[in-house]
This record gives sequence, C-alpha cells and structure tokens, in this order.
Amino acid sequence: TVLKVRNRTDQPRWLDVTGYAEWVLGDLRPKTMLHVITEVDPQSGALLARNPYHTEFGDRVAFFNVDDGTRTVSGDRTEFLGRNGTPRSPAAMTRARLSGKTGAALDPCGAMQVAFELAGGEERQIVFTLGAGRDADDARGLIRRFGGAGAARAELEAIWQYWNHTLGAVQVETPDPSINVLANGWLVYQTIACRLWARSGYYQSGGAFGFRDQLQDVMALVHAEPRLMREHLLLAASRQFAEGDVQHWWHPHAGRGVRTHCSDDFLWLPLAACRYVLATGDNGVLDEPVRFLKGRPVNPEEDAYYDLPHTSEETASLYDHCVRAVRRGIQRTGEHGLPLIGSGDWNDGMNMVGKDGKGESVWLGFFLCEVLMQFSGIALRRGDRPVAEQCRQAVAELRRNIEQHGWDGGWYLRAYFDDGSLLGSAGNTECRIDSIVQSWSVLSGAGDAGRASTAMEAVGKHLVRRDDRLVQLLDPPFDKSDSNPGYIKGYVPGVRENGGQYTHGAIWAAMAFAAMDDGRHAWELLAMINPVNHGRSAEEIETYKVEPYVMAADVYARPPHTGRGGWTWYTGAAGWMYRLILESLLGIRLDVDRLHLSPSLPSDWKAFKMHYRYRETVYHISVLQGRAGEDRTSITVDGVVRYDNIVPLFDDRREHFVEVRMA
Repeated sequence: TVLKVRNRTDQPRWLDVTGYAEWVLGDLRPKTMLHVITEVDPQSGALLARNPYHTEFGDRVAFFNVDDGTRTVSGDRTEFLGRNGTPRSPAAMTRARLSGKTGAALDPCGAMQVAFELAGGEERQIVFTLGAGRDADDARGLIRRFGGAGAARAELEAIWQYWNHTLGAVQVETPDPSINVLANGWLVYQTIACRLWARSGYYQSGGAFGFRDQLQDVMALVHAEPRLMREHLLLAASRQFAEGDVQHWWHPHAGRGVRTHCSDDFLWLPLAACRYVLATGDNGVLDEPVRFLKGRPVNPEEDAYYDLPHTSEETASLYDHCVRAVRRGIQRTGEHGLPLIGSGDWNDGMNMVGKDGKGESVWLGFFLCEVLMQFSGIALRRGDRPVAEQCRQAVAELRRNIEQHGWDGGWYLRAYFDDGSLLGSAGNTECRIDSIVQSWSVLSGAGDAGRASTAMEAVGKHLVRRDDRLVQLLDPPFDKSDSNPGYIKGYVPGVRENGGQYTHGAIWAAMAFAAMDDGRHAWELLAMINPVNHGRSAEEIETYKVEPYVMAADVYARPPHTGRGGWTWYTGAAGWMYRLILESLLGIRLDVDRLHLSPSLPSDWKAFKMHYRYRETVYHISVLQGRAGEDRTSITVDGVVRYDNIVPLFDDRREHFVEVRMA
C-alpha cells in the first residue's frame, strides 16, 4: 500500500500514519488466534507472524512492514483497539506511540505507526508491505526485495505490463461499448485473477480447485494465456486416480479433497486437452508424464468422502490420463444405454437423481459425444486407431440411445431417476424443461438436427424471459413435488440452479443459437446476459444490486427479487462469456498458425475491428458487412485476396492488415 501525503499549506504539519492488519493464518480467525505468535524481526524491524500449529503451513512466516525506521509496532489487537473498541476508533490512536507488545497468547494483530513532520509544500510517500514467505529467511528476503518506494513502483509497473500484454492479446472495437468493455478486459481478468489465482470471491472464499471448474476457465485462454492452460492441464491430470475418476475439488498444497461419484468432471480433462492441442499445435504436452493419485474407491452407498490421497508411483502420459477418463465415461451406462448420472453431472445440485447407481443423464450423453468426437481426432493424429474407433463406435451407440430414450416430443429429457421416472419431461410438474440438454444437443452436434432445432425453439418459448431480461436454467422450479433430485431443491424456487438464470446455461443457449446460424436470437441473449446492460440506470442497479462489470453466476427469477444478480466474480461464466463473444459471434477460431474467421453480426452493424496478437505479432482485422448482391465472403491479407476465410499467421514482429467482406 503506497500512501502519498502532500502539505498544500505553507505551515508545517505533524502527522502519524498507522497500518493495521488482523492475522488469520488459517481458515477462521476464532480458531487460529490463540496459535498465532508475533515478533519483531531484528534485521528489518518488520512484524513477523506464524502459526506453528497449522498442519500444512506451520513453517510459513507472514510479515507486515513499513519503509520508515522510526516506526512503532504492536502485535496485540486487544490493546490496539481497546476494551470494546473497533477499528473505526482504536484506542491506540489516542496515544503517542504503539506499545511494541508482541509474542504468544495474544489476540494477534499487526500494527505499524510512523510519525513525521511535513513542511509547507512538502510531499511524503510511505509504503506498507504485507506478505508471507515459506519460512523466516524467505520472508526476510521478500521484505528486502519489496521495501521502499522504488521497489513498489517497479512492481506496479510490472503488474501493469503483464495485464496490458495479457488483456491486449485480443482487442475489439465494435459498435456496442458494453461488449468492448467486457471483451477487452474484464472477462479475461475475472477468469485469471479470480478463478485461477485467488479461487475466492465475496460469496465463497474457499481457495480450492474444482476439477471441472478451472478446466472450463482455462479453455477460454487459448488466445491470451495458453501457457496457463498447459500448466493447468498437467495439474488437473495429477488429481486423477488410476481408475479414471478424479478429485471433484481439492485444496493445494497438500491436496486434501473430495472423491465422488460425480459423472462428468473427469471428462473435462480430455475435452480441454483437445482444445489446447488443436488451437496451439503443442502435441508435446500429451507426452508429459504425470502421476496418479491413490486412494480407496467411493463405496456404492457413499455420496463422497474427504481425504488426503497418496501420490501413486504409477506414471502415465497426459494422453493416457485422457484415455482413462474417456473409457470410464464409455463404460458407465444404465438401462437405457445413457451415461449414469452418479452423484450429479454438471449440475451438482441433482446429486440424488442417481443415488442408487441407476439414474441416467441425457445431458451427459450429449456432452460425452462431444468429448469422444474431439478425442477421436486426437487419437487418430497419434496413430492410436483402436482408441479412435472405440470413441466413434461409442458416439454412434450413444446417439441412437439418446434419440430412442431421450426425446420427449417437444424437447429432450434431462435425466432418468433411479426408478426410471423422468426428469425434464412435459409430464413433470417441476422441471418440465431444462436448458442445458437442449443447448448441448446443438453444441455437441450429436442431436438430430430437426429435433435440436425444435428443442431450441422450446428454450426460447419457455425459458427466455424477455420482459425480465434473463434466461432460466429450468422451469418450473423444484418446490413441492414428491421427487427429490438433490440439494438443488434446497434453493428457494427461482434462485440459482433452481429455476433462476444460471449464467453458464444462458451462455450455452446463446452459443447454441449461434451454432444454428440463428444470430438474431444469439445476439438477443447476449444483450440479456451482459452485466453492463443491467447497470445503465439507477433503477436497474437497484434491481441488479451487484457489480455490472463482471459476470454473475446467477440472476434471480422470482419476486420480490426478480432480476437480482448473485455470486459475482467467482463464476466460470466469465470464461464462457468470452468464448461466446469472440468465437461464437465475432467468429474467430485459432488453428495453430491459422485464424479462421466466420463472424455472425447483428444486421445493424456495418463493421467492427479486431486487433489480434499472434505471439508477438499483431494483425489488424476490419470486418465489413456485405452489400446486397454479394454472395461470397472474401478476405484480404496485406493486399492479397483469399477465399477460404483463413488468415495465415506468422510471428515476424511486423504489423499485418486484414479486411473481411462478408457475404
């Protein structure tokens, strides 16, 4: 924290500045406060704090420092605040200096105070540094490295440089400023800073990796940060058991987490690996050796268990990890030949649909088809014909079973309960229709074309709430029926997964319309989902109530809270929104060293521009809507006309200019 103080008068002023922090050094302060020990570092004068009783971070040393040698300090919160005191008016502010009290068995805090005189017209800069090291020596090294105004400025410059470079990978100039502000900064920032790094938000501060969750996040980074995507693929593979299933979520660094019967999470590894390899051409990542986890399987009668698994001595390539995931998905089918839903598929809240091991998921059938079709191509490229053929045969069988047992007449069913009763059927009083199974019938390409089109018409009719500007995940919500799909029923009807707008599903619906070349409905849904459009007036903010510049995981769909956003920041909807804008609508697809362009633009747009950085080379792309009579899209690259909708990419550090004239 850099504080700048300027005396704008001609009289000297005597001031003091106090920095204050409350140590947790664990999960909950009331649990850890008696274990935190503070001391003053004799070398730097910084306050050090440690919690030696923490099972995983007992060696870590936190520090609080200020770049002034005249500071006074306190490690005693009770003394600093005073009896019944609060940070609004601490008792220590009535004294000339802090006491210097530190040690064990205190109510711990970190307080540092600097007293100084500021002459008339003088400016003073004071830098407070808060951090933690692996041990005391590492903490002291960080204190030296980041102490002082020069180090603070250099670090801030490095941060600016990183974000300017990362967020500058793709910049768009469209007629819609709300799209520009999201696509040019906030969505990628939300994905990296919140989802990958902090893994924390105002609604949840857990710090865990979700196997499915962060793999979805990194799939949005093929343009901006493919390095992070590669790293995370290998990290995720290391959380897979030899049987092919994975930890549903885990806490670094020790790796404690949950092993479940969840039926889709392990499949996101091969899907993300396919996307990375096909976009970057980095086939070598598939040969990287990764160990498995070792632990007891989840018992049939268990929903899950929490444990610290061992790392197995068995090692396999990332490709082999993906093969195990694919084969596990193929092998686990039920009476109708559809994948078992287990303790939930993508919708964790439906954890009781298959509690007895017989329930089946129609959505998972479509999703598995997508995974298998993508992975069969990767297998063929590696010369693994048996796996490729196994994938293709499984897809053919799944498609037959979905059409035979998954179609309800006007849309696709969501699932079968253990007892064979239907979920997501027109005959249901609750959850008559579910959005994601309809969307993935299109996105996977596995649904019958006519039926998929009819299903998406049903989404537009039953789930798109135009007056309220939201797209429901399912309708009607679960409430009073006898069926028990799981903890989703514990949500208030119309909130979160239980019939509210769960934004993942809303984005997938928009993607599906775009994939059907129905740009009108795709752009309509984008405008409804766009958080900026919920903050255009004081009245709209009063309804939405959350930040209008980052994605919200859900929007409530029942009075008196209709239109209220929830669970902002910490949602994978940010990454999917980025892909919807850039790929589904503005029409870019990276294929190693070729950029495919197939925009689907609103009829009232005459043009838009995109600045695309390939490694360290920038391509300036202008897209123009076609005029009447033009029946063929053409692309001009540096003055050379092409008719294949492809821009060849070269990292020659020179600017290139592309013009696209759409038919």
